[in-house]
Amino acid sequence: MSARSSAGSVSGSAADVRNIGILAHVDAGKTTVTERILFLTGTTHKRGEVHDGTTVTDFDAQERDRGITIFAAAVSCDWDGHRINLIDTPGHVDFADEVERSLRVLDGAIAVFDAVAGVEPQSESVWRQADRYDVPRIAFVNKMDRTGADLDAAVASIRERLHTVPLVVQLPIGQEGGFTGVVDLLGMRAQVWRTDSAAYEVTAIPEELRERADRGRRALEEAVAELHSAAMEEYCANSALRTPTLAAALRDLTLSGEGVVVLCGSAYRNRGIEPLLEAVVSYLPSPVDVPAVRGTWGDTVQERGADPAEAFAGLAFKVNATATGRLTYVRVYSGTITKGDTVMDAGTGRTERIGRILRVQADRHAELDRASAGDIVAVVGLKTARAGSTLCVTGAPLVLEPPTVAAPVVSVAVEASRSVDTGRLSSALARLVEEDPSLTVKVSPETGQTVLSGMGELHLDVAVEKIRRAHGFDIAVGRPQVAYRETVVRGVSGLTYRHVKQDGGAGQFAHVVLDVEPLEGQPFSFASTVVGGRVPQEYVRAVEAGCRDALAEGPLGGHPVTGVRVTLTDGATHSKDSSEMAFRTAGRFALREALRAAGMALLEPVVELTATVPDDTVGGVLGDLASRRGRVTGQAARSGTAILTATVPLAELFGYASQLRGRTQGRGTFTTRAAGYAVVPVGVAAVR
Repeated sequence: MSARSSAGSVSGSAADVRNIGILAHVDAGKTTVTERILFLTGTTHKRGEVHDGTTVTDFDAQERDRGITIFAAAVSCDWDGHRINLIDTPGHVDFADEVERSLRVLDGAIAVFDAVAGVEPQSESVWRQADRYDVPRIAFVNKMDRTGADLDAAVASIRERLHTVPLVVQLPIGQEGGFTGVVDLLGMRAQVWRTDSAAYEVTAIPEELRERADRGRRALEEAVAELHSAAMEEYCANSALRTPTLAAALRDLTLSGEGVVVLCGSAYRNRGIEPLLEAVVSYLPSPVDVPAVRGTWGDTVQERGADPAEAFAGLAFKVNATATGRLTYVRVYSGTITKGDTVMDAGTGRTERIGRILRVQADRHAELDRASAGDIVAVVGLKTARAGSTLCVTGAPLVLEPPTVAAPVVSVAVEASRSVDTGRLSSALARLVEEDPSLTVKVSPETGQTVLSGMGELHLDVAVEKIRRAHGFDIAVGRPQVAYRETVVRGVSGLTYRHVKQDGGAGQFAHVVLDVEPLEGQPFSFASTVVGGRVPQEYVRAVEAGCRDALAEGPLGGHPVTGVRVTLTDGATHSKDSSEMAFRTAGRFALREALRAAGMALLEPVVELTATVPDDTVGGVLGDLASRRGRVTGQAARSGTAILTATVPLAELFGYASQLRGRTQGRGTFTTRAAGYAVVPVGVAAVR
């Protein structure tokens, strides 16, 4: 059987669209899976390879130099009468915000796992991100041709680490280098690839696999029946499930998130890609299968379905600011837009004209006349819309929930090496922040330095290198600094503050009494127990606002304060001189005094580090982690290597990559993921 052609007309109905993302840990094979999908569907005519720097989606020079995906790239292809809009997302933890923005606009996803490593740290992180947006997923266990590949172990790690029910619909034929195909447990047939082309043959299940296939089908039916009521009825009546019932139940369980369909293959060898595409069409939702998007306008909540005839509403999720103009990537949730239409940014109230609409193929584009509900396109002509902006028509305004933006954790001071380039650096930094909301730029009031903040050392390194390459001037970069926080560990009660000011005109008077105590699990909580109207409600809100102002700088080092509960217990007003401004000022200064009187601790960001090192280097690596204040939380052995997990302060990991390479003769690798904040030991805090 030859690979199915993608030729033919696509109906254009939203029911025939699949908006999906590729999610995985770095090096699990996301980009290779994307490349094989594009090749199989006829979108490209040559297979791109990551190691050759010839892939479509990793088109940026830095991505090709580093061999990793840095920027989420959108592509489109046609398959079996369906339009598939696909986003290849980064797998490195420093670029998790790119994944977040993509997931906000996707209807489904393919989670790719390494058949040797199974669920890795960043696999778990992106899975949790998808959980937050209720994105249905199917799983593809990749690299089945690698030495040590084990589908059963990978499936077990999905069950144990991701806390979902894996529904295995394929079994491998052959192991490691002898992997040649899969057993399809729905059709109870074998699909065999004789070469590395996309073509496969459908054959009978090999006799030596027949018993295992029967057990696999039985296990699949039982797992589905336990989760799906209609399947349970049929299973109880017949002790088996018909294939149409099984397929329908698998789709229902995928859409509800109660289970995840698991397929396997080798993207590099081109084995398993066509069944994966069939699963995308069969199990993942179209825009009409997901709930109508909800938004607000004023005090009302509105819903918009995926209907081209509805009023237009779309969400801008990515901006690419180039020297020749701005590309704004938009998910169209309802209605239709055409070239030349005027749209409104609901957040700012500004209206802008759409100059062009483009179908995106990574760094290449095809012009369109219109885009309808369910489409993901890029538009040209919007000058002020940012990632997270809602675009709509002026007659039917709506604000959609934007993707969340994580707070930066690492900062560096940057300045142009030549003073004549200072203005160009400011413009370049502004463009960077416009493209990537997880980057921030500010001028330090203490030093006057320009400070660039982001999600990690690599994130900042990529940003700085992007300026150097795009603008052709050099930048001096300071040593990275992490984002510390301060928190309350011992509270104070009954702190009284009186704000009295007389300067000849109207006076200011506010009297407040505060209790301050530690708070776990939240950054800030405010409550009032004042009775008898001693502090009117509008002044209570002003006190809360003043307290929030005070959280910007703590007493230990001017770092933001988190984990604090404030209770307004008493107060007094003046008939003429009290005002919201006076009580806001009183709240600010009262909390500052309370924090100085309370027991405070410095917090630092920590990460969960997973290092894979040769067995004979474990001792040296563990000693090095201990010197970096790391706390080892796990150790496992796997075919000559050790996998170490540890919680380590982020500040101690700058330059760790080169240190690990030196200790392991270049054979060690590591990954990290954010693990929150921890108290800095007193001796270390004094040094900081």
